[in-house]
Amino acid sequence: MTTKDVGRTAKRGPYAKSEERRQTILDAAHAVFAARGYRGGSLQEVADRAGMSQTSLLHYFPSKRDLLMSVLERRDEITSGAFPDDMEEGLADSVIRTALHNEDIPGVIELYTVLCAESVTDEHPGRDYFTERYGRLRASYGRRFAELAAEGRLRPGVDPDQAATSLVALWDGLQTQWLLAPDQVDVAKGLRGYLNLVILPGTDPTG
Repeated sequence: MTTKDVGRTAKRGPYAKSEERRQTILDAAHAVFAARGYRGGSLQEVADRAGMSQTSLLHYFPSKRDLLMSVLERRDEITSGAFPDDMEEGLADSVIRTALHNEDIPGVIELYTVLCAESVTDEHPGRDYFTERYGRLRASYGRRFAELAAEGRLRPGVDPDQAATSLVALWDGLQTQWLLAPDQVDVAKGLRGYLNLVILPGTDPTG
């Protein structure tokens, strides 16, 4: 290691430590918000879980709103692992794989479900996030269903946009039931059942 390398390592040290502390706070906030929601979870509780003072926490996240948005951003980064860039598969398989992927990530469904429900309340800072997210999901799945319709793979009378809206609603509803009774509700099975109702069987890779 050269003198220059030592200097570079020294410069990276404080940044690495700061980033580690930031991730610790996000982990703590994730757990608190998933259990108590945004309004019920306090910054002090997050700080206690992270093993620091609230003043130190605010050095990394100036407000509770900033912390929430960073938690949601990290949540998206975590769940993005279900979408490898090189994967080509049909809509049904993609949906089922994503559902199973999310179930294996501790707390991610709890966080999403609690904050999504809470976001409909007045002046909730996560409202725009969930509104925009639902819009993107409906548009994305609507395009996929439209592609299937163009290929003759959508059952007669099924509207692609309505099928997309119903899929998103069913998925959220199944996840809520799964959180309440995981031994009684199979999210992937429920989604597969719905998709089998609206998509005609076929041998090409879109199914």
